[in-house]
Amino acid sequence: MAEFQSWNEYHIFADFVKHKARYVLDERSKRFLQVVLETSEKRKMLLPGKSTLWRAQLAHDLRTVLVPPLMQAAFGGVTEYLAPHPCSGHRMLPFLDRATEGRVNPKGIPCMYFAMDGRTAMSEVRPWMGSYISVAQLTTFKALQLVDCAADELGHSVNYYSACMEPSADERERCVWEHMNVAFSEPVTRSDDVADYAPTQVLAETFRDGGYDGIVYESRLGEGGKNVATFGLDYAELVSCSLYQVDEIRFEFTPACTEGHPKAG
Repeated sequence: MAEFQSWNEYHIFADFVKHKARYVLDERSKRFLQVVLETSEKRKMLLPGKSTLWRAQLAHDLRTVLVPPLMQAAFGGVTEYLAPHPCSGHRMLPFLDRATEGRVNPKGIPCMYFAMDGRTAMSEVRPWMGSYISVAQLTTFKALQLVDCAADELGHSVNYYSACMEPSADERERCVWEHMNVAFSEPVTRSDDVADYAPTQVLAETFRDGGYDGIVYESRLGEGGKNVATFGLDYAELVSCSLYQVDEIRFEFTPACTEGHPKAG
């Protein structure tokens, strides 16, 4: 049975990929990916065909709306105006031949990002008050074999161990998979000089090479929601697209673990 060498094995791998090399891996990184693939067998998830998935874009179209003759006086004589509408169907799908860098895909190699519910999809685009969000509902063409990084449902409650105190093999595995789940779900600010997405991109390519259709991971922006990223672009068809406007955003704050906390004023 494959075992992780350390409870902190993901972070050791991530440090190597971000700061040392990612196209030619060292033996420890290769071993890590091998164990990830073997232990993923316990986390296989079959998403049935005809399942509903959601995509959102922080964007909208403007379309001309005609004012009925009886209402034109109330509109100051205006006969038509531009009103916000949901984006057209092609705008809700990725380009086939290009892609910006993401947590699952490297630049230039597109994949499809979904959420399992509409609220999570809208939260993932990080909207602001008053902004419009186009939300697409899609249906899968076929059953998809996914690896669920959030299958353990640990809620980010990983214990931390010292370098000289390794836990049991089961606990090491639990920690590593939760660290990977956090890595996929953690919002990252893109930067030209920091390869924050590189570790999860390498993991995604490992899962793809292992025969999976995509990845499931927890959303840190949608409460209790899950995201899905599929490697194929033709796994789902667009059913409908609706427009929403943000009318409330709530933040919760917790003091960081420091010796003293400055007053928030």
